[in-house]
Amino acid sequence: MSGDYRYRPMTAADLDWVMTHEPQLYPFPWSRGNFADSLSAGYVCRVMLDAETPIGYAVLMVVLDEAHLLNFSVIAAAQRRGAGAAMLAHLREELRLLGVIQLFLEVRPSNTPALALYTRSGFASIGRRQSYYPAREGREDAIVMRVAP
Repeated sequence: MSGDYRYRPMTAADLDWVMTHEPQLYPFPWSRGNFADSLSAGYVCRVMLDAETPIGYAVLMVVLDEAHLLNFSVIAAAQRRGAGAAMLAHLREELRLLGVIQLFLEVRPSNTPALALYTRSGFASIGRRQSYYPAREGREDAIVMRVAP
């Protein structure tokens, strides 16, 4: 990984690549339909490239001056090398330019690497959604986090 990051809009042509990685990253992955619907709805969908190689993707819903990070993914081979922090910083700048003043997300309490990344990136916990995520044995809460882009 070179760290020469670029970003571009996600398109339907990216979905095969996304669907190769999504099940490797999450125990309960998004479906192809979830991504296709996000593209059709006009959500902010981005692919992160290291040189010319895709290494991450994100889906954000923007409503007026607020945004919600719905999916944030860095492929396993690129994790723990600063790519996630770089992508979050880029997305926050892009949202600022769109006039967004608050960015929200949910994260599993058991996802300690993501929690650490979000906290280092300035997100603060503002609440908890009970039984939000499916889990191997029942449901798992979500920590709701917020940051000003």
